[in-house]
Amino acid sequence: MHPMLNIAIRAARKAGNHIAKSLENVEKIESTQKGANDFVTNVDKEAEALIIDTIKTSYPDHSIVAEEGGFQEGKDSDVQWIIDPLDGTSNFIKGLPHFSVSIAVRIKGKTEVACVYDPMLNELFTAQRGAGAQLNSARIRVKQLKDLNGSILATGFPHRQKQHSESYFNIMSSLFIECADFRRTGSAALDLCYLASGRVDGFFELGLKPWDIAAGELIAREAGAIVTDFSGGSDHMKSGNIVASSARGTKGILQHIREKANEALLK
Repeated sequence: MHPMLNIAIRAARKAGNHIAKSLENVEKIESTQKGANDFVTNVDKEAEALIIDTIKTSYPDHSIVAEEGGFQEGKDSDVQWIIDPLDGTSNFIKGLPHFSVSIAVRIKGKTEVACVYDPMLNELFTAQRGAGAQLNSARIRVKQLKDLNGSILATGFPHRQKQHSESYFNIMSSLFIECADFRRTGSAALDLCYLASGRVDGFFELGLKPWDIAAGELIAREAGAIVTDFSGGSDHMKSGNIVASSARGTKGILQHIREKANEALLK
């Protein structure tokens, strides 16, 4: 195992255990609004501190990109740890047990290792570039689709970018005619991991941040997914608009997006 993946797993488990334990004392969870329909809790911040402390103990010179703490440049700017300490904060606040810890390592702009940990189910999704993806150490693969008929697609509503809601719902309406159903779970990191493990057949969402998708994206790709932005390119980490499925699934989803999305989403 890659030594950085080892540290990522250690950090994710520490943070995940803290998050799960925090649910036992709901009255101690303090929630504040940091943006439109965007919340943070004291537990997010505590989990992030645990992760950064674990990383810095082994790699004090590496740079950190974290959801709550922002960019911390280290002496070695070629290596970036991209952290979402609690992906699914809204679920966590409501006591809905579906959220995850997401950690990825990018070296010179390429994601090399990734882990996503669901502390409520004790499920650990991991990937190393070129070495495949695993769930609790067992190999996982994306389900290969012939087309979108009968498929279950995961998505997330653009709750932070409601100016795109009309375009988004047009895409959904168009896709709904062809696919079987949608799942909207509240954790993009887990959506990508569920795609990787065949629990859903495709995933698309707009307006995501790098820490939402950095780890899940590598896990999905290493499990055989084709991951693109809304125009079929590879700019999803920057644009935050992402499509992922098997080759034919991605092609099918992109076709509906091209037909129904407004121009702003296709840039």
